[in-house]
Amino acid sequence: MPKKIDPVLRERAVRLVREHRSEYPSLTAALAAVARQVGVGHESVRRWVLQADIDDGTRDGVTSVEHAEIKRLKAENARLREDVAILRAATNFLRGGTRPPQPLMLGFIDTMRAEGHAVESIIRVLHEQGVKIAARTYRAWRQGLVSTRTVTDALVVDAVRETAWTSVEIAGRQGRKLTPEGLYGRRKMTALIRRTRIPNASRGAVDRAMRSLGLSGIRRDKGVRTTIPAKDGIRAGDLLNRDFTAPRPDHTWVMDFTYCRTWAGWVYVAFIVDVYSQRIIAWHAQTTKHVELVMIPLRMGLWERGRQGHPIQPNQLRAHSDAGSQYVSVAYTDKLALDGIAPSIGSVGDALDNALMETINGLYKAECIRTTVFHDGPYRTLSDVEYATAGWVDWYNTRRLHSSLGYVPPAEFEQAHYAALNREPHPA
Repeated sequence: MPKKIDPVLRERAVRLVREHRSEYPSLTAALAAVARQVGVGHESVRRWVLQADIDDGTRDGVTSVEHAEIKRLKAENARLREDVAILRAATNFLRGGTRPPQPLMLGFIDTMRAEGHAVESIIRVLHEQGVKIAARTYRAWRQGLVSTRTVTDALVVDAVRETAWTSVEIAGRQGRKLTPEGLYGRRKMTALIRRTRIPNASRGAVDRAMRSLGLSGIRRDKGVRTTIPAKDGIRAGDLLNRDFTAPRPDHTWVMDFTYCRTWAGWVYVAFIVDVYSQRIIAWHAQTTKHVELVMIPLRMGLWERGRQGHPIQPNQLRAHSDAGSQYVSVAYTDKLALDGIAPSIGSVGDALDNALMETINGLYKAECIRTTVFHDGPYRTLSDVEYATAGWVDWYNTRRLHSSLGYVPPAEFEQAHYAALNREPHPA
């Protein structure tokens, strides 16, 4: 590598040649004498004097400033060509808009390095595109050193993939289908992975795994008004006052119905939910909005609680609904009175008075009706809706994690309540 000459030494050599030129028979002799004195080559001194004359304007040629600008432009041009080559090669994994997995980036850097590009240049181009990775990470990978985070992320990706999809046979070929758990967002997915597979999985690892697998969680849309208040109905008072909490199971039930579009027409689905555990006690689907739409799930819910060994006693339960005509009908109110259930009706046209049921309806539409998790293909008839709803309700009650319950399913939350009440006596 050539030795860098001190600018002060160069200026001194030029000055000595110019001041003592007349003392020597020729310019060549003066250059040789000065070169010996300053300890550099004769040719170097000759070039310095020539460049000084050009810079002073006494000789034609390219000045030092122009030389420096040309050198800078050449370096910038070379860097731009290299950047374009790197970007062209990185187009495939930069197209997704998210940070690619670390192994993919490391392999890309290694490939580009083998083609003659500098590691720092590759990393700089990736940084400019928002893909950040340190040079020491690549060098550690080259040396066979795998970070703890890389190993953990790989385990979490496998766990999320196995949780979100299941293998199925489609037309004689093996394929995969999204599971109900694949509808989870990041918080519920983190809770599920910690609960079932990796207890110490971090939220960041789950977030990176979901992004790499293309999972983002299902979102609810705004609902459409379906319940029409009865103008001449005699409504009960609002016993909840928007307080959707309960001290025990079967203290407060909330109920409402929603609708689904099928090839054969509209299908209406009514639900009853226990406020304490958010468990769906009963549901019913039919093609009309007659009063049986809400009467049948009420009878089913009372029967189901009795079958579970927890029959509803008089003055134990209150049933809250909106001001729909079905819920203020004579048949419905008489049934509540006969079983000793206190009726509760929210105000007209106010979804917040029955917000918990609005949430359940939104979850049902987002997780069941608008996906193919619980039913393949379009909904043709009432039976298709019933089939999908039955699968969703079973998953909702027994497997779906609820953040408001401490990330446990409603059935498990109820079992823990009854287990705490029925503890075996300790021996004296």
